[in-house]
Amino acid sequence: MEREATLRLLMKLSIQLHLAGPLLSNTVRVLEDFGVERARSTVHNWVHKTDLQPESGRNPDHVAVDETVIRLDDEQYWLYAAVNPKSNELLHTKLEPTRTKVIASNFVRELREKHDVDNAVFLIDGNLLLQYACERHDLEFWYERHGDRNSVERIFCGIKRRTTSFSNCFSNAKATTADQWLKSFAFAWNQFI
Repeated sequence: MEREATLRLLMKLSIQLHLAGPLLSNTVRVLEDFGVERARSTVHNWVHKTDLQPESGRNPDHVAVDETVIRLDDEQYWLYAAVNPKSNELLHTKLEPTRTKVIASNFVRELREKHDVDNAVFLIDGNLLLQYACERHDLEFWYERHGDRNSVERIFCGIKRRTTSFSNCFSNAKATTADQWLKSFAFAWNQFI
């Protein structure tokens, strides 16, 4: 029996649909409307094999940064995110098993490697670890609880809304799988804003 290849356009549509919100089972039903039968695991694998990442080389004048808790089964991980508050574009994400000064500093270093943010003003809530990271990299930051920093909170709400389809956590997922899904989500988020 010969396997039938899925049209590239339908694969891209499936990936975009899944990252935009529908559950895998709903995405599979859309494929069935086009006469293509695929398992949920197949669509899941397409998303992870594409290795989608937010584009590099941005030059924002402000960057909102924050962290939030994401659950992987019974374990808690910290999702760090940087957002351009003017465009709501996700600039960088990183999933870590804990939160320390070193991890926050590495997140900011990676952000600097991907984007030209040395002259940007970083908008941070009361997070002392991210304030330390900005000081260590000699970056200007402002304490801001609301205003432009809310853009990162809106994105976190979107991510948490999406992870509720995984029972408010990534069930049976390894940290590398969840981190890859979050990077793919960031890519898709930037396409739809």
